[in-house]
Order: sequence, then C-alpha cells, then structure tokens
Amino acid sequence: MRYIEFKEIECAVSELCITAAYDLPADVLASMKKYRKEESSERAKMFLDQCLQNAAIAADERLPLCQDTGVAVYFVELGEDVKIRGGTIYDAINSGTARGYHESYLRKSIVDDPLFGRKNTGDNTPAVIHLEIVSGEQLKITLAPKGGGSENMSQIKMLTPQAGRAGVIDFVVKSIIEAGGNPCPPVIVGIGIGGSFEKAAYLAKKALLREVGSINPDPNYAELENEILKRVNATQVGPQGLGGDTTALAVHIEHFPCHIASLPTAVNLNCHAARHATVTL
Repeated sequence: MRYIEFKEIECAVSELCITAAYDLPADVLASMKKYRKEESSERAKMFLDQCLQNAAIAADERLPLCQDTGVAVYFVELGEDVKIRGGTIYDAINSGTARGYHESYLRKSIVDDPLFGRKNTGDNTPAVIHLEIVSGEQLKITLAPKGGGSENMSQIKMLTPQAGRAGVIDFVVKSIIEAGGNPCPPVIVGIGIGGSFEKAAYLAKKALLREVGSINPDPNYAELENEILKRVNATQVGPQGLGGDTTALAVHIEHFPCHIASLPTAVNLNCHAARHATVTL
C-alpha cells in the first residue's frame, strides 16, 4: 500500500489549473501550424495566425489562453494500492481547483444550482471528476477545462443499429454545421460510440484527450476518423465559422460495446484552445 498526502494532491491540482489555462499543448500547436500551411483562404490564415499568436502571448506572459477558463473536468486514474491520507480524492481535487483558480485569478464560472438562483460558487468548484480504479501504486490526474462555447455545442443521438456507419457520419457532420462558429473553430472533434446514453457522452469527452492527429489503434475506426475529418473540413465552416478549409484539426473516436437495439453516438467539441494537462503522483 502506498500513501499519498492530501496536500500533495491539492498542490499538484493547483498547478494543473495554471498549466492548463496558460499553455496550449505542443500537439495542438503543431497541428494548427500544419493546417495553417495548407489553408487556401487568406481570411482563414489570418485567424489561424491570431490563434497561434494568442497561444504564444499566453505562454510568455503567463495569462489564460481564453477568458473562459471553463468547467474543471478531471479524468483520474487511482491505483488500487493507493490510499489518500488526510481526506478523500474528491475533496483534494476540489480544494486544489479552488486554490488554483483563486491564486491565478482564473475566471470562476460555476453556479451552485443550474436552474434556480444560479449563484456563483466563487471558486470554480465543484469540479467534474471522472474516477477510474486501475492497478498499481500511482495516481494520474488529467485536467481538461471546458469552456461554455464549445461545451454547449455538444450533441448526442440514440441512433438505431440500422443507421450504421453512414448514419454516424451524417450525424457528426450535421452537428458541426449546426455549431458553426460557436465552438471557436478550428475544433477537435471527440466522438463516443456505444455503451449507453451517459457512456457515449463520457467517451466523446475522453476522446479529446488523445494526442491530436494520433491514429486509432483499430483500423476500422482509424479509417472512420479520417473520413469524418475530411467531411467536416469540406463543410467550409472554417476558423471562427467564417469560411476556410480548416474547420477541425482532428477527429478522435472512442467506442464501447452496446445493447443489440442501440447505437448511441455523442459529439463533444474542443475549441482551438484545446486545453489539458496531466500529472502523475
């Protein structure tokens, strides 16, 4: 059994909040630069240049990439041989989130009740925490802040099996067209296929954590990702929704077994500031 102190987790999470808010991951930057070279629209090139300049300023001056520093969404892998000393993993993450958002002057965007009152909690908690128990003695925490613009464009559809591959493609492309410039494209498209209603949504969000442009290990899904990416970029929604070849930087799919009568399909989008950061303790 390995013990990890509550305070160690709190400090690590606080630092994650800062890193995720300030530093655009290298894979996202590399992908944006690649598409900038291939873009045919001068206006789209200008917007891509601004996105890259924004990322450089944020990193150099230690400022948020976007004023919407988002819902703090955590993907946590807790080793079965790890015990948290001094409190629960949930309390440690929430405490670290409150500290990180307060000390770094990140915008607090969480309201206490979704419908009545909607009073700001003042510290961006409670966080959304997805906890998975894994083997070993390590604790891995990934923070993926989600802004309202991209999150509000999420969609899920309980397709039936007869919809098949074509139905999945049509649903995803339609979602992108309907989203337009709202999610601040170029986007990264996360797709969850299978499981149940809530599992598909979880998979779509988790898919956004993959390295941008990485190839799906399943050849069928790798080919499907490639086709959807081509179809999405053919929509000409373009950067900021104002036209161009670069609507999406990548399409990532996660899948899971499902009921014989179902084909749940979810779409979750990351804006061009596709923020995430990971720490392993």
